Amino acid sequence: MTIYGYFLSSEEFTPAELLSQARAAEQAGFQALAISDHFHPWNDAQGQSSFVWSMIGALSQVTSLPVTTFVTCPTVRMHPAVNAQAAATAAVLTEGRFRFGIGTGEALNEHILGDPWPEADRRMEMLEESMEVMRRLFTGEQITHRGTHYTVQNARLYTLPDEPPPLYVSGFGPKAAELAGRAGDGFVTMMPDADLVDRFRDAGGGSKPVLGGLKVCWGTDRSQAVETVHRLWPNEQLPGELPQVLPTPAHFEQAAQLVTEDMVADAVVCGDDEDAHVEAVHAFTEAGFDEVYVNQIGPDQQGFFDFYRSRVLPRLRDRTPEA
Repeated sequence: MTIYGYFLSSEEFTPAELLSQARAAEQAGFQALAISDHFHPWNDAQGQSSFVWSMIGALSQVTSLPVTTFVTCPTVRMHPAVNAQAAATAAVLTEGRFRFGIGTGEALNEHILGDPWPEADRRMEMLEESMEVMRRLFTGEQITHRGTHYTVQNARLYTLPDEPPPLYVSGFGPKAAELAGRAGDGFVTMMPDADLVDRFRDAGGGSKPVLGGLKVCWGTDRSQAVETVHRLWPNEQLPGELPQVLPTPAHFEQAAQLVTEDMVADAVVCGDDEDAHVEAVHAFTEAGFDEVYVNQIGPDQQGFFDFYRSRVLPRLRDRTPEA
């Protein structure tokens, strides 16, 4: 049975707002939470970017829902050994309900210490080695690791959950999907692409979970909702690898000048058309996803949660067959 979750956007909302949304999501009937991990927002209009590990600690105290990072890059900004410690503590605080979504990252967040930004293939090598380091540390044994990209010396984690947090690998292309299938405990991708899901499963993913998500903008005035998305999240419509290589919010703002309101209206569900919301979310279920996370853009969060509690989630559950 598909799990429907809420996606907390650290780039758009303050820590207090994110905690309020987490409570509202649980009350509305969402079954899980995802949260982004960024150092910068995509643009200045979004205006926030809280530290995800502080947020997960706070979330553990206000909700009983599982929490997944969507996603952390555990390779450049923070060493895999430090990420392993953070993830283990998060799993303890959430009583085993934390899942570590990881990916190869974006220059926007990872270039800040002055390290070179590697090409995609090298970033995937680094991600796979980081997974090896973290899994060894999750055993609770003292480890030393001297690899191609990372060195760890005499490190041991003392605060550990009963079971290690699963590593869900994010990807948007065939190579990343195959890496997720081969080395990950699950797969995260943001498009309802059945071919990509099949590639993950054929590469070793089997019945491991596939997670996805989408942004919407609920509101009674569709044109106003489109304007809100165009103002806050035009970066979602930038093509190809551009989001992985632009280094600052200012660069995203420059590139986003090419994004029109018509492009946003065609790509993002805006307004209060119940059928449109249901179909956009259900597309992930039809593509073989196990969990789908919805993020509401803009300030009208309570209206969104009321709408999904009473109108959208019941219909989605009626359409989802039992496992």
